[in-house]
Amino acid sequence: MTARTIGVSTCPTTQTGLSLHALSLIAFLAASSVPAPLYPLYQAKWGFSAFTISLVFAVYALALLFGLLFFGTMSNRFGRRPVILVSLAIQLVAMGLFLMAQDSAWLIVARTIQGFATGLATTALAAALLDIDQKAGATINSIAPMIGMGVGALGSGLLAQLAPAPLHFVYFLLVAIFIVQVLRTFASTETATGLATEPWRPRLRIEIPRQARLAFLRVAPINIAVWALGGFFLSLMPSLIGEIAPGQTQVLGGGAVGALTLAGAVAVLTFRNLPIRSALLFGSLAMIVGPAVILGGFSHSSTMALMSGAVISGLGFGAGFLGAMRSLAALATAQQRAGLLSAFYTESYLSNALPALMAGVAAQRIGLVPTATIFGAVIIALATLSLILTYFATVPTSTDKKP
Repeated sequence: MTARTIGVSTCPTTQTGLSLHALSLIAFLAASSVPAPLYPLYQAKWGFSAFTISLVFAVYALALLFGLLFFGTMSNRFGRRPVILVSLAIQLVAMGLFLMAQDSAWLIVARTIQGFATGLATTALAAALLDIDQKAGATINSIAPMIGMGVGALGSGLLAQLAPAPLHFVYFLLVAIFIVQVLRTFASTETATGLATEPWRPRLRIEIPRQARLAFLRVAPINIAVWALGGFFLSLMPSLIGEIAPGQTQVLGGGAVGALTLAGAVAVLTFRNLPIRSALLFGSLAMIVGPAVILGGFSHSSTMALMSGAVISGLGFGAGFLGAMRSLAALATAQQRAGLLSAFYTESYLSNALPALMAGVAAQRIGLVPTATIFGAVIIALATLSLILTYFATVPTSTDKKP
């Protein structure tokens, strides 16, 4: 691939550039989890089913995957700044649709547009952060999404409980944040020092190198487990909480998502310099214990057990995802890494969307609590399989491979 050097000055300060793009990344992921605590309110207002809730969530994940895989290389051709600005503009359209929503169809369209904007923004923002500072950028890229999702869900739940216009206030706040980021990004300088010259077109490249195929299969159980659990938390968990604590659905629903994702961020920071095997073993064990505690909380109507299980599961989420990604990154050359990560993210987001969709169908037929019990049992089974495979397998032990 040929490249041309573009005449851009460096950012006034590294810190300014990092803070600008880190805030944008956090804002995008915060907006992604904002609807989760609001689903019970939407459901009560418009009377749709649990399947519709899971569908609203699933279209977001699938649209994000589409944007990530087919449009993820746009910033290599057109620059980080233009792509970030376009994604911010699309995100503002999605926020406007949430504000004007009249029924579930509006939510589906809004979530689809939001998912595409987030997928488009994620790669450009991640690349911009790495352009500025590889070490700091890698750390921010690892933890910012989880921090964003945690802050978004927790903040949305609290605002829905305490602020006026619970279905609108948080979106007005997000509109203000994204407008500020548009202005700040417009005034910023380009971070890429070279752009590809070939004509750009959307294309999908998924490739698992031969030397990584066994590892890909070995880490699949934990990767599927963590993303499937995340999808359940972001779709049906708030409604499920409403069955045991109806007066605190929004706060506890947002709190559960926040506990899962913020604990995941803590795990990423804890295990990022430790052996891959340690991350996978701990993640698998936590993904056995956490869902078991959550199921115990539902059977005994204990919100304390529920939140404790969410924290334990979150630690497993972060450690398991980090271990899975580092296991694969250690086995791919620079030329093979893009295709391998595309395959990895395809598995991740399909695991995020499709099990949640199936859970929504099951909840209509057998109810939320039985569905959650079956879902939790499958997660525990996958984590147990991962624990066994990791314990008896040879796992790369390098500690210098970061996601």
